[in-house]
Amino acid sequence: MGRNYAIFDTGIGRCGIAWSEAGIVSVQLPETREIETRRRLYRLYPEAREQRPPVMVEIAIEGICTQLRGGTADLSDVPLDMTGIPVFDQRVYASARTIPRGETRTYDEIADLVRRRGGQYSVAQAIGRNPFMIIVPCHRVLETGHYADKNSPFGGTISKRHLLSLEGTRPIASKTLFDVLLPVAPPRPLT
Repeated sequence: MGRNYAIFDTGIGRCGIAWSEAGIVSVQLPETREIETRRRLYRLYPEAREQRPPVMVEIAIEGICTQLRGGTADLSDVPLDMTGIPVFDQRVYASARTIPRGETRTYDEIADLVRRRGGQYSVAQAIGRNPFMIIVPCHRVLETGHYADKNSPFGGTISKRHLLSLEGTRPIASKTLFDVLLPVAPPRPLT
């Protein structure tokens, strides 16, 4: 089964998408320069050839562009080619696809949904490997405390915080040294 790819314009830059006959294989958010986006796709899928997208991929591109302009698009029916993706990661991605626009979940909450108690680290690793950016909205899955400091793994310079802001969500900007050293505790009453 051959793979193909296309580069397309969005409100945040030129993105890439790769597909097979079974579905979308990868979505690449823009790097600083288009050539870097192309290089990443080539490193991941050296056998893929640039082609005009079929209708299924055009629908995905249209939805991705809409979301990256801050609009609403339903990408839940976009078929994904999960060949070679571990079953646990597939379960994490299926859970992430159910998170509505404008909402977030934590790694802990996703771990509970996929029935892996205490599996927040495993969920974080799966999210970090997500090749289906935007279609699987991994930017909506945050660490406990709703921190959105991380850059998207297939997004170069695009951060989770930026993607969430396009959806009107305001996560906590960053974890400070104060947050790390002094865990949140209820205030003590004045006596």
